Amino acid sequence: MSKNQALTAALKHHFGFDNFKGNQEAIMQSLLDGNDTFVLMPTGGGKSLCYQLPSLMMEGTAIVISPLIALMKNQVDAMRNFSEDDGIAHFLNSSLNKSAIDHVKSDITAGKTKLLYVAPESLTKEEYVEFLKTVKISFYAVDEAHCISEWGHDFRPEYRRIRPIINEIGKCPVIALTATATPKVQHDIQKNLGMLNANVFKSSFNRENLYYEIRPKNSETDKEIIRFIKSMEGKSGIIYCLSRKKVEELAEMLTVNNIKALPYHAGMDGATRSANQDAFLYEKVDVIVATIAFGMGIDKPDVRFVIHYDMPKSLEGYYQETGRAGRDGGEGKCITFYSAKDLQKMEKFIQNKPVAEQEIGRQLLLETASYAESSVCRRRSLLNYFGEEYKEDNCGNCDNCLHPKKKVDAKDDLCAVFEVIQALKEKFKADYVIDILRGRLTNDIKSYRHEELELFGCCQDSDAKHLNAVIRQAILAGYIERDIENYGLLKLTKEAHKFMKHPGEFKIVEDTDFSEEEAEREPVKSGASCAADPELFAILCDLRKKIARHHNLPPYVIFQDPSLEAMATTYPVTIEELANISGVGSGKARRYGKEFVDIIRRHVEDNEIERPEDMVVRTVANKSKVKISIIHSIDRKIPLDEIAQSKGMEMSEMIDEIEAILNSGTKININYYVDEILDEDIQQDLYDYFKESESGNLEEACREFGDECSEDEIRLMRIKFISEMGY
Repeated sequence: MSKNQALTAALKHHFGFDNFKGNQEAIMQSLLDGNDTFVLMPTGGGKSLCYQLPSLMMEGTAIVISPLIALMKNQVDAMRNFSEDDGIAHFLNSSLNKSAIDHVKSDITAGKTKLLYVAPESLTKEEYVEFLKTVKISFYAVDEAHCISEWGHDFRPEYRRIRPIINEIGKCPVIALTATATPKVQHDIQKNLGMLNANVFKSSFNRENLYYEIRPKNSETDKEIIRFIKSMEGKSGIIYCLSRKKVEELAEMLTVNNIKALPYHAGMDGATRSANQDAFLYEKVDVIVATIAFGMGIDKPDVRFVIHYDMPKSLEGYYQETGRAGRDGGEGKCITFYSAKDLQKMEKFIQNKPVAEQEIGRQLLLETASYAESSVCRRRSLLNYFGEEYKEDNCGNCDNCLHPKKKVDAKDDLCAVFEVIQALKEKFKADYVIDILRGRLTNDIKSYRHEELELFGCCQDSDAKHLNAVIRQAILAGYIERDIENYGLLKLTKEAHKFMKHPGEFKIVEDTDFSEEEAEREPVKSGASCAADPELFAILCDLRKKIARHHNLPPYVIFQDPSLEAMATTYPVTIEELANISGVGSGKARRYGKEFVDIIRRHVEDNEIERPEDMVVRTVANKSKVKISIIHSIDRKIPLDEIAQSKGMEMSEMIDEIEAILNSGTKININYYVDEILDEDIQQDLYDYFKESESGNLEEACREFGDECSEDEIRLMRIKFISEMGY
């Protein structure tokens, strides 16, 4: 029997498959022949099988180094399902007690165990190292190998220690596997594992069945997510958030809107986390809301959508997480909500890291922003990032290709970019090149005296967004290379030099300006431009004035414009539905709501309006621990600045929380603190101002009183006024 026949027979015997996928057979043969092997294969390509089958065919135990306990358990359970003996696969990690560890060692010593999954931290423990020295090892498999590289999306320092430990235990072939690696990350992995001469197997990163879309993140995002999930009723999906707090909030909001959803993050206890993961795998719930900890190695083939509530920190992370959709080759929708502000926040988080790490983090964020804001084919951008060329002009399965923008000529700008890069001797990044083109006299430019360059300001009529688009699309066209090892310095290729000698046509599509889209989509504070029913909005405004006059209050104290706009869009006809409108809450709904819901109900009946119930998003009663703690602290009259300090908040963030508490319908008394920071005269002036103001507009108040008090003090006085007068 030939080697190929033996492998195919083993595949059929152990796993019941008739054929290999892609490079699987060649990868396994490389390992069986005793070669170091590097595997770059997208999620869903069958990486695990590449080491599982050889382990069953080779003498000894294969050591699989894996980063997550949940991943190990999942894979061990899967292997045991293919065997009559549970001893065939085990894991060693911190979740096991001494008795369980002894049982694992006994099975290995008896020759039962073909696969041993180990966390990198466990591998370094002396007792395990000494034990493994006595074991016949077939090979080492390093799963999620991108964790080795600082340029990877999930860098783990303990992965850097794998090679020395392997040398100590005993050298054997090494197979490193990852689903996401740029050429830089691949080199890092091979160098660190001492396998520069390994056989390398790369599969295409193109997942044709996945649909990619970037949407602007704004006040309507929660509503969009609910509407989207309800359009995918009964289908499985994952929503990724960057913070644990947002995971909890979003899961709860989905639940109150009749969507079967559960949270998953590292801050939950192990039992709950496992139970929630199993509920998703066994389809007791449709949606899991998670941090990036969820999904590594989770073998659920029919995830039909992956939503990113927050743009990931790197394109590697984005690719791996979206890759969990449609692993069976079926439908897979990847929707991401993007805001440039989110990336700015992430940049602040890396400011305390060493300078080299900060530079790496910024480069990864820059690539992410470039992908999100670009109007070219998403698939082409993504594959280019991973060093793969995609030659189609239109993939037909991303938002940019389905709704293409008009192309504009950029030949002259491209030539100017080339000339500036050349004049700077290819030693600067894109933002510096753009500053030279636009003639911006920055401190860096002054220090290099580059304002003396003849080309300084040669594109001063072009904005940075346009020039960014030129550079990004020149990279995709193969004219410019970004030297990732040197923090993104721009280099010209041979094709660029040819173009400079004989310029041809170069057309680009302008990048999407998300800041403009966000502004367009934010609720307008005056008028009914955001209301679906301008006639109803006008009726509600009149009713608000009437009620305000009756109570001798400014109209905004009753309900603010965005709340009326929401009522004229979603048509709440009960007090409960009205309480779910943003800025209303149960207190105000009970106090002022009856006349509003009565007039809305009459309007709906008279005009035979079909209410868009899918748009009536139920909000979660504000029960977060932070808000409850703030309310209790205020009840005990603790100074607000002390409360903010104890919560690790800025004062402005603290005031945001208090305003949210007030908007949810909870009356709050901060008089003790306001009396401490503002004298009676200024309090009275502000009180009179807010009483006479039609809108209660904060910016106008700041212009009026900015010389006498701070914005925070004006906001606090506004809270005091609304709480006393509106509840």
